[in-house]
Amino acid sequence: MEVNARMESRREFLKTECSRLGLDTSSHKSNAWEYLINRQYHVIWCNIFKAASTSWMYNFNLMANYSAAFLDKTKEVPLQLARRKYARPTAEMIKKAQGDSITFLIVRHPLERLASAYNDKIVHAWPKSFHDKLGHRIVKKYRKPADKTRTEKYPVFEEFVSYVLDEAKAKRSLDMHWTPYTTFCTPCKFNFDVILKFETLDEDQKFLIQLAHLQDIVKPEWRNSGKGTTATVHIISNLYARLNRRQLDGLYDLYKDDFRLFGYSIDSYYDIIDKEKVSSHG
Repeated sequence: MEVNARMESRREFLKTECSRLGLDTSSHKSNAWEYLINRQYHVIWCNIFKAASTSWMYNFNLMANYSAAFLDKTKEVPLQLARRKYARPTAEMIKKAQGDSITFLIVRHPLERLASAYNDKIVHAWPKSFHDKLGHRIVKKYRKPADKTRTEKYPVFEEFVSYVLDEAKAKRSLDMHWTPYTTFCTPCKFNFDVILKFETLDEDQKFLIQLAHLQDIVKPEWRNSGKGTTATVHIISNLYARLNRRQLDGLYDLYKDDFRLFGYSIDSYYDIIDKEKVSSHG
């Protein structure tokens, strides 16, 4: 019952904040593009990258009748497999399907998600992949002459953050792994039955699986495509200690709706920066 109460309070909080920020008005366009609607099992999901998306893309592929044996051995990209079975919906299609479906999304702290995307997609980019080439471009543009002796071939975190903030400032569309999920899923434009959070994911997933009667097809397992683990030197506090206050202000500004709609705070990240200042002056 405790999880039920938690879901109720998250739904209420989201609704209140959407209304307070005016994000539920007709002047805001809904983005249905990233949703997957499963008519057989009556579930609708907005796939936020770097928030348990690997696990749930696997689950949605199982629900689309791909076999586990096939999914475990195929080299195909899970999202591409999924899109063969799940057409990109319109807002009308989502609203219609919501009549008899459970709609959910999974969120995590915006800056933790950014660090995870950086670690997975930039630091551990596959050689010659899109993100590997992007990393080289970022280094070329943002590495200062004084830092040319750096041995890292990939962008260090402050270079990556400078790039993300410049892209956002220029109003260019951001990579799906770090674009704010408020623009990606427009959660104020659709009603969510279940809001799962990374911080309580085990319990939340079990709740969702039971609620949607998916016990026979989906296991609440953890699949992470991340090629680097959080145990590496790229742990969050090490990364954010490299930033200055202006960069952190910029990140808050970029993700402010994600922070507000889902009740996350940035305070501890300012503490990391302030501690770093003290120790470097000490």
